[in-house]
Parts: sequence; C-alpha cells; structure tokens
Amino acid sequence: MIVEEIIHTCSDANVAGGALASIGGEFAKEFAVRALHINLSPGMLAALIVKAFSDQASSHQRDEVWRLAHGTDHPILSGLRHILAQSTIFESSSL
Repeated sequence: MIVEEIIHTCSDANVAGGALASIGGEFAKEFAVRALHINLSPGMLAALIVKAFSDQASSHQRDEVWRLAHGTDHPILSGLRHILAQSTIFESSSL
C-alpha cells in the first residue's frame, strides 16, 4: 500500500514538490539544484521520476521501497526519498 500511495500522490508535481520540502535538508537542496539544471521544478522532476518508477520498477524494486519505508515515522516520505535517490538521473551523485 505504501508504494501505491507514493505513486498515486507523488505523480503530481505539486504534491511531489511539497513532499520534497517536507524531506528537506541537503537531499532536497541537491535535488532542487539538479532539477533546475535541467529546467524543471523540483516537484516536476520528482513526479516524472515517480511516474517512471511506476512504469518500470520490478516487483523486487517495489518490495525494496516497501521494506525501507514500512515502520518509519513518515513512510511516504521515506519511500519517495528512496525512489528519487535510486533514479538513474543521480547515478553519479551521492544522494
């Protein structure tokens, strides 16, 4: 259910942008810099990554997001952060 909720809510750029703001810290700052570098808002880039994850993720990848998010204080934010950090957009990044 966690993964489906992330996909359902964070496929919207406004919601994804709000979630990024809630994650905050260096992660959100670095993400914003990368998004602006490719002329997208952070929320739009996050939504595109979530949509790509929805279309392309294997059951193993979905299970991994669930395992990492389940039981945390903020499972949606934890899962979203993992999805964004694992995106190939950030292969050379320390996110």
